[in-house]
Amino acid sequence: MTGEVNLLVDHLFRHKTAQVISTLTRIFGIEHLDLAEDVVQETLLKALRQWPFSGVPKNPGGWILHCAKNLAIDILRREALFRDKADQIAFQLEQEMNSSADTPDDFEDGELKSDQLRMMFACCHPALSQEVQVALTLKTLCGLSTEEIAKAFLTQEAAIAQRLVRAKRKIRDEKISLEMPPAAEFPERLNSILQVLYLLFNEGYNSHGGENLIRGELCAEAIRLAMLLAEHPVGDAPVVHALLALMLLQASRLPARIDARGGLLLLAEQNRSLWDRKLIDRGLYHLERSRAGSELTIYHLQAGIAAFHATASNYRLTNWKNILSFYDTLSTLDRSPVVALNRAVALSMIEGPKAGIAALKEIEGAPSLQSYYLLHATFGEFFMQLDDLPMARDYYKNALTLAGTEPERRFLLDKVQVCGGNDVK
Repeated sequence: MTGEVNLLVDHLFRHKTAQVISTLTRIFGIEHLDLAEDVVQETLLKALRQWPFSGVPKNPGGWILHCAKNLAIDILRREALFRDKADQIAFQLEQEMNSSADTPDDFEDGELKSDQLRMMFACCHPALSQEVQVALTLKTLCGLSTEEIAKAFLTQEAAIAQRLVRAKRKIRDEKISLEMPPAAEFPERLNSILQVLYLLFNEGYNSHGGENLIRGELCAEAIRLAMLLAEHPVGDAPVVHALLALMLLQASRLPARIDARGGLLLLAEQNRSLWDRKLIDRGLYHLERSRAGSELTIYHLQAGIAAFHATASNYRLTNWKNILSFYDTLSTLDRSPVVALNRAVALSMIEGPKAGIAALKEIEGAPSLQSYYLLHATFGEFFMQLDDLPMARDYYKNALTLAGTEPERRFLLDKVQVCGGNDVK
């Protein structure tokens, strides 16, 4: 029962955090963001303490909202800052959060949706640097831990923690408002919001640590927030549809990415009959909508690559030439070594593993890849294809020391042993 409760509370944490924090910050002011976060944390802790003994309520999402409302009212009545307005704010909370708590968990009214959009744009205020905007939104609206955010940025946890503290201080001191931006500021903020959703989805698709390779609730939350943005007039833009297409097409493969014991399955090994055709169709629909306008973004190109995979009948018959061409163009927009690594894989499918190794050699010194296990694992795969098992084994052993999740470690351990490394456990 405790394990099931933990999973449910984790799901609600991802799904309801944005709602509760967004509504509370609109009422209290974004300068009191810490207060709103404290309310959410205490509410979820209360659920973890009570539900294993009292049972999960019939409407757990409504319970979260109701409990958060009561905690918020208790706090504001204790705080001198709110004392003069306590009754007025309490009445407002009662009206708004009670009505929300009565609705089914999968329903969101227009006001809640507007709150969440306002909160996205507030966290991505141009007074903050883009990296800080993204980190703050991931922490506040998406529920990622400081450690998870640091791994997404390939940086140190302490650095992210400092950025978040400075950001909240700046919001408080400069009284940054919680509102939709003027039209001139929208494109700048939109770029940060899209990066937030992209990183959130990626953390769900390839978790950086723990027992599970996939965290489906994070993928679902990223898609939900992207749809929320795309459905609003301010977010109905080709680049938003491109990102949404990318996430839907990638999510379609989630059921086939792990085996019966939770182990990693590479794209070539996946049972394509398990791919979600409805998600593929929705992804292709949004990809088509992304063609409006003349702007070509990294999300358009990545969605196009995902579409080539999604529509191929098998791995070998994938249109690798077009994928390589897309990676060539993507490399001009995004010089990330991770993009270069993925391009090396596509190149190897056309020109063979030696060409892939040569491409990887060009980026192996990149600082951001030194702790990136996939660089070493890809080297290992190429050398295995060349039947150079000693070299493959060494690279797989290096990758094994860097892997973050247990499924990745099991996958790499199997590879090491296939290459003759029976001394590794």
